[in-house]
Amino acid sequence: MKLGKLSPSMLSNLLGQIHINDPRVLLGPGIGEDAALIDFGSKVLVAKTDPITFATDLIGWYAVQVNANDIACSGATPRWFLASVLLPDSISEDKIEAIFSQLTEACEELEVSLIGGHTEITQDLKQPIIVGCMLGETEKGKTISTSGAQIGDSIVATKGIAIEGTTLLAQQYYTQLIGKGVSVSTLESAKTLLRSPGISVVKDARIACSKVPINSLHDPTEGGLATGLREIALAAAVGMKIDVDAIPVLPECTTICEALSLDPLGLLASGCLIATLPKQSTSELISALEHEGIEARTIGEITKADSGIVMYNSEGSNPLPDYDRDEFARYLETQSK
Repeated sequence: MKLGKLSPSMLSNLLGQIHINDPRVLLGPGIGEDAALIDFGSKVLVAKTDPITFATDLIGWYAVQVNANDIACSGATPRWFLASVLLPDSISEDKIEAIFSQLTEACEELEVSLIGGHTEITQDLKQPIIVGCMLGETEKGKTISTSGAQIGDSIVATKGIAIEGTTLLAQQYYTQLIGKGVSVSTLESAKTLLRSPGISVVKDARIACSKVPINSLHDPTEGGLATGLREIALAAAVGMKIDVDAIPVLPECTTICEALSLDPLGLLASGCLIATLPKQSTSELISALEHEGIEARTIGEITKADSGIVMYNSEGSNPLPDYDRDEFARYLETQSK
C-alpha cells in the first residue's frame, strides 16, 4: 500500500459497514467529515482523533494543533485533549521530556486541558508517533459540517498553501534543496511558516463563525488544497468552479515545489482554512479576517454536482487534480528507495 490516506473508494466501503443506532450521535463518520458530533443536552460534544506520523521535532505541538483545527472547523471550541504517545526504544529521556513540554505548552496556548492519554516504548518503531484525541463543545444549532456547502456559495481560503508541507520539506531536505539551487533565505523563511502565518486555523474559524453565516468549514491536510476541496464536494454532493489564479500559493512553496517537481495543490496544507458561505457575506468575512491579520481571498464557487469539480483561468478549464496520496508522502517514498 502507498503511504498516506486510504483512497476515497476504499474508505467509503469501510465506513459503509458502520451502523450507528445511538440517537445521540448527530454526525458520525463520513468522507470529508473530520469530527463526530454528540448530543449532550444543551451542548454538542465534538470529538476528533488524528495522528502525527511524519518525523518532526515539534511532534507534540503538531498533535495539539491539527486536532484542535478540526474541532474549530465544526464550529466548536477545543476544550480537552488526550494523547497516546508511542516511542522508539532508541529515544532519550531529554527528547521524551521535550515532547511532553510541547504537548503542555500547545494546550496552554489554546486554553485546552490535557486530561490524559497513554505512553509506551514500542517495539520496531523508528520515530515517535502521537495519536491525539481532542474534545470540544458548542451550543446546539451552531455546529458546522463539511457537507453543509450549498450551491451558489463562495469558496474562501485563508493564509495560503502549503504551509505545513513547505516547512517539512525545508526542514527535512534542506541540504538537498540547496543543491537544487534554492536559496538559504527561502529555506529559512519556509522553516518559519509553521508559526507565522501558522498551521492553526482555530482563530480563522472562530472569526468566521462569529461574523457571518457559514455553511461549511474544512481544514485541508493530507492531499493538500485539492483534496480538501474534493472532500467538501463529495460530502455535500456538489460541484465546484475554482479560479486557479486566485489560489494563494506561498512563494516559498512555489520555489521548493518547482525544485522537487511537486504540485503545491497536492501538498500538506494545514494552516489554510476553506470556508463556503453565501456570496453576499463574502466581503464581510474577508474584511473581518484581514482586520485580525489573516489574509483571505475568494478562490471559487459551489456549483451543481453534474458540473464536476473544475479549475479555470484565462486559458480555459480542466478537472481538479485528484491525488492518490500527498505530494510530501510521494516524495518521501522516492527518497527511501
